[in-house]
Amino acid sequence: MSKEITVSEALALPGAKLIDVRSESEFTEATLPGALNIPLLRDEERIMVGTLYKNEGVDIARRHGIDFVAPRLPQMVQQFKEASGGAPLVVFCWRGGMRSKSICSVLESVGLPVFRLIGGYKAYRRYVNEYLNRPLPHKVVVIHGLTGVGKTELLQELRKMDLPSVDLEGLASNRGSVFGQIGLKPQPSQKMFDGLLVQELAFWESIGYIIVECESKRIGRIILPGSLVQGMKSAVRILAYSSIEARTERIIRIYGGSSDQNREELKKAIGSLNQRLGRNKVVELNEMLDKGNINQVVQYLLISYYDPLYKYPSQPSDEYDFSVDTDDIKAAAEKIKIFLRRKMLR
Repeated sequence: MSKEITVSEALALPGAKLIDVRSESEFTEATLPGALNIPLLRDEERIMVGTLYKNEGVDIARRHGIDFVAPRLPQMVQQFKEASGGAPLVVFCWRGGMRSKSICSVLESVGLPVFRLIGGYKAYRRYVNEYLNRPLPHKVVVIHGLTGVGKTELLQELRKMDLPSVDLEGLASNRGSVFGQIGLKPQPSQKMFDGLLVQELAFWESIGYIIVECESKRIGRIILPGSLVQGMKSAVRILAYSSIEARTERIIRIYGGSSDQNREELKKAIGSLNQRLGRNKVVELNEMLDKGNINQVVQYLLISYYDPLYKYPSQPSDEYDFSVDTDDIKAAAEKIKIFLRRKMLR
């Protein structure tokens, strides 16, 4: 019998390679972060076996499952060998049932170091939900600021300095506005986002705090867990501010003004602001984009749309625990590092 391992043990196992043997669509919806998909049954095969199991019983379903898998078993074993590279494999299916049990037996017979995840992906989801449903074990530091001040770049720079920054918009693949999806890959499922977030939170738990950008409860179609939202309400507050010139340059760089595809997406997003900006202004802005005047478009949107919407100060403010000029992101990150070193040691 293959060795069994719990979710907590699997996540702590040094060098472990996580292998999801569920079908392609199951894997695409959500999996353990970092897992590789080697499906035992393909989507259409899983449906057929499931139907047989329901209508004709486990024995007939199992026989048909074997018929599907047997011809490609040598190729699959080779995939597992390449994935392992001598490291232990942690194999899982939906509930830790027939799929993972059967392939683990085969892998053990050829001498591969393999563990079967007890309870499968379903057990992992329970672990994630339990983590997110209890009070956050971290103090939260929130970076506030107007659009374009470089909050995401600041988080990235802080992470390079080994500070516990978590890019929520990066995990959600959305920048949190009507322009938030431009130039990004599709958003993950809510389940996948939850798993990625828990991976980040668990990684930084020993540090005692995390740094995030100010967000509402929703980023695109992703909903933040209540424990994080609650933690952000009592957070240490940092204000980032920057010149309009630096903000404009940063926004143009982020949204890829030179890309035809991004420009069309930008025009579509501006079109969705008809009610806020007025139809004539939307037409005017899109005509300016067509003429290559993206600088003027971005400055208008920052000054006339985003700034009144978010109402953050554009200069240092006593309403925040710390204020920092982000025209120079590296210099700003250094100042935040010094501030947090003092603040968190009190």
